Amino acid sequence: MPGTVILLGLGFTTSRLARRLLLRRLPVMAVVRNPSRYADLAAIGLNVVEYSPSAVEAVPAGGVVVHTVPPLSLAENEGIRCFIQGISPRRVIYISSTGVYGRQLFVDCSSAMEPSEGKGIRRMEEELWLGTQPWSTLVLRPAAIYGPGRGIHVRLRDGKAPRAEGNTLVSRVHVDDLAAILELAVTSSLEGAWPVADHFPCSTNAIREWCAALLRLGNGEAGEDGMQISGRRVDAEELRGKFGVVQHYPGYPEGLLSSIAET
Repeated sequence: MPGTVILLGLGFTTSRLARRLLLRRLPVMAVVRNPSRYADLAAIGLNVVEYSPSAVEAVPAGGVVVHTVPPLSLAENEGIRCFIQGISPRRVIYISSTGVYGRQLFVDCSSAMEPSEGKGIRRMEEELWLGTQPWSTLVLRPAAIYGPGRGIHVRLRDGKAPRAEGNTLVSRVHVDDLAAILELAVTSSLEGAWPVADHFPCSTNAIREWCAALLRLGNGEAGEDGMQISGRRVDAEELRGKFGVVQHYPGYPEGLLSSIAET
């Protein structure tokens, strides 16, 4: 048993992780800035604690932290670090990003961090800091996360153009596949840093056209301000082998059909 699982931040992915952990009857709590936003999860048993310096007293020591807080200001980030140190976890799982790879077009578990923009640099710094601490650390670097309520299908349905366009291959991961990997991670001893993605990268333009045809929304053309993206292929096969995981959504057709059906 992992002890108490402490979700530091409760967003798109960790909200779904919380439901999975509650179904397994594992002790789980979330530390968040605005607990009232999560009344639905509190109603099914999630212990939601408001984040503050004094919240350290409400969190049991020796648990497993799932750290999902994105890059913040230097002062705010230092507060997060002090909070984590204050609860003395035995293990921290950090949800980083493939942004730490910078402009590399193909990455796998052996690829070095080469961030080329601010957020990627800040995530790299957080990964490095976590690795110097006394607890066990696992870093997961997911590709673009999509699912019910998030993705190109949502923007098209709402009459908006996708934020980006391009014909180069891009890796993605369905939120439920990422949550399933995190569920395995909290009870594992795996360490290191690992990219996470589905099996079949594809271009943004291909997904846009596929969604537009499925939803009968015209030709699905990108807007005039569509941002060109360079793309990145992510090989996550080694992590899948470590966990023995079979992803339910190996590519965008399966993942998008499920996402559209849920929303």
